[in-house]
Formats: sequence, C-alpha cells, structure tokens
Amino acid sequence: MIIPASELRKGIRLKIDNEPYVITEFNFVKPGKGQALYRTKLKNMVTGSQFERSFRSVDTFETADLREKKMQYLYKEGDKYCFMDNENYEQIYLTEAQVGDAVHFLIDNIEVEILLFEDNPIGISLPNFVELIVTEAEPWAKGDTAAGSTKPVKVQTGYTILVPTFVTEGEKIRIDTRTGEYLTRVKG
Repeated sequence: MIIPASELRKGIRLKIDNEPYVITEFNFVKPGKGQALYRTKLKNMVTGSQFERSFRSVDTFETADLREKKMQYLYKEGDKYCFMDNENYEQIYLTEAQVGDAVHFLIDNIEVEILLFEDNPIGISLPNFVELIVTEAEPWAKGDTAAGSTKPVKVQTGYTILVPTFVTEGEKIRIDTRTGEYLTRVKG
C-alpha cells in the first residue's frame, strides 16, 4: 500500500530500501519560505539502527508488509531458537539477536507472536506475563530483613531476578516480561 508523506505518523511502519522501518518521532515543519517538511526519526526493525530523515509533502512510501503469527517455542539448537507454526506445523529458526531479551523467558511450548516481514521472521513478542520456577534461592532467616527487602533468585531459564525474601527454591513465580520484574507467587 502506498501512502503520502502527509499521512505519516508515529508508529507507522514503512518499507525503505527493502527494509522495514518504524517511525519513532514525527514533526511537521513549515519554514517561512519554501515547502513544508516532515521530519522523522526512523528505526530499522531488523537491525535496530536509528536515523533522522526529512521528507517533502510530495514524497510517497510503501507500507512494510508486516504481520504477526502465533507460534510455539520448541527448543534451542546452538545459537538458533526453533518455533513451530500452530496451524501448519512448519518450523522456523530465529537467531539470538532476533530473540533478544525474550530469551530470559522462553520455556518449552510457550506461545509467542513472531513478527514477519515479507514472510521472513524478524522478531518476537512474548505474552505479558510468564510463570517460571525458582531453581536457586538463598535461604532466608526470620528477623533478617528490613521492610521491602529483596534477594536475587535464579529461575528455570537461568534468568536472575530480585524477589521478596519469602520466595523459596521450587516455588513458581509470575514475571512481567515487559519489565523483567517479579509480580507474585503462583499457587500450585
């Protein structure tokens, strides 16, 4: 789909030089003389690089062919992560760079959204919350705390997180994947 510069806004995804970009900042500038300009800050959705670019009102753009697809995480093989399409059972692999910080919350069979650009995987979106088991926690002695104190624990993915001192090894906890922070203990 082709859109004119006058329809550009923050969050719109464009295809520039065969790469997907998202507009992270947008300003309309009308100088005293000459043509109006649209100043943007663009972020490459594959590499993460950012740059600023100005466009004239006569410029047109192709929207990036992006879509999300529900997939299930299966396993890690070397430095690649394998995901399976829930509909046709096809498997795709993402690199560590494409998975990014989501690696801290990937457990077998978790459902995720894979971002595809022209049917090629470029990123991953996790559910907002995951439940992980605490695999390492220092014991806590009563009377050994101040109000609001925390301790580091390790969860089943190897991620280290700060939790309240009453959390023990073997317990299941809920973590916010957007912030990486502890939310609550999960019963049974």
